[in-house]
Amino acid sequence: MKILLADDHDLFRAGLGMVLGELEADTQLLQAASLTDAIDCAQAEPDLDLALLDLNMPAMNGNAGLQQFRARFPQVPVVIVSGSDDLADVQGALNTGASGFIHKSTSPSVMLSALRLVLAGGIYVPPHAMRQDQATKPATSNKAWGSRLTARQLEVLRLLALGKPNKVIARELDLSEGTVKIHLSAIFRVLDVSNRTEAVLAAQQLESNLPKH
Repeated sequence: MKILLADDHDLFRAGLGMVLGELEADTQLLQAASLTDAIDCAQAEPDLDLALLDLNMPAMNGNAGLQQFRARFPQVPVVIVSGSDDLADVQGALNTGASGFIHKSTSPSVMLSALRLVLAGGIYVPPHAMRQDQATKPATSNKAWGSRLTARQLEVLRLLALGKPNKVIARELDLSEGTVKIHLSAIFRVLDVSNRTEAVLAAQQLESNLPKH
């Protein structure tokens, strides 16, 4: 596995590098101290598996840098690793195409779990963002929304809560991607959300209340 870690603090890169080594025994870590260096590194490594980018390193300019990196390397999943816990930063990064947002104070075990989710094709949203997002919405009865979803829609919602993309949901439920999108549209209406990022936040918040198999 080949991972790019871009952050302008040498000590942080060294510490996180030790954590990343636990993902796989053969993990190869590539390091950069700016967005420019990160782009150069990714250009030279076409088989990159994952990129971790600091939101505030040189040349990054916040989500503008993330957008630039994603445009250059759309096949590489990107996780923002930041000292910010601002909900606007989290939502902005996810809406710009990040596959996850991890605070720098996150424990190694949680960070590893989050990265494994992303490597499996999912989306990681930090718990505090889910709590803040749900706090801004009117309270919704779990019984009310649950009774308005079909059994198949509940299955789709459960996989959505795990951050799985439509292609994976379709494969696991033996559905077409078009059918998955139809189910998601219905779920969005019930959860009162308008896009996939909000849906993931809502679904992960409500997942523990979903009926189990």
